[in-house]
Amino acid sequence: MTDQTILDEEEERPVKPAMWRGWRRRCPNCGTGPMLKGYLKVHDACPVCGEELYHQRADDGPAYLTILIVGHLMAPLIFTVYMEFRPQPIMLAAMFSAGTVLLSLYLLPRLKGVMIAIQWAKRMHGFGGEERERAAEA
Repeated sequence: MTDQTILDEEEERPVKPAMWRGWRRRCPNCGTGPMLKGYLKVHDACPVCGEELYHQRADDGPAYLTILIVGHLMAPLIFTVYMEFRPQPIMLAAMFSAGTVLLSLYLLPRLKGVMIAIQWAKRMHGFGGEERERAAEA
């Protein structure tokens, strides 16, 4: 390792700007390149700055957070709407089913971006190059 590589690894990365970039689904390093290709697939590297992102793994964290947030928003809201307006049950189910799906689809890639950005800022890397190859062979 060179001295510059050691300095780069020890340099502290700001978490809040990285999280904001992740929320916007942008590269946590430069903030301009897209982090995701498609809906949830992470680019191997940023197309703009070349920052490696392939080793960042969010796994089930974004899905868990999405369920947690959507559930905590929808449960009191459905209760309040029912108590105040007394809509037909089928209407209530249709409205809140659509709202739940739309909110979940909106939050999931953004929360994945935030989790990956936190991992990047804290240098919490998952699989490296050799580990990735070994995992693919297994």
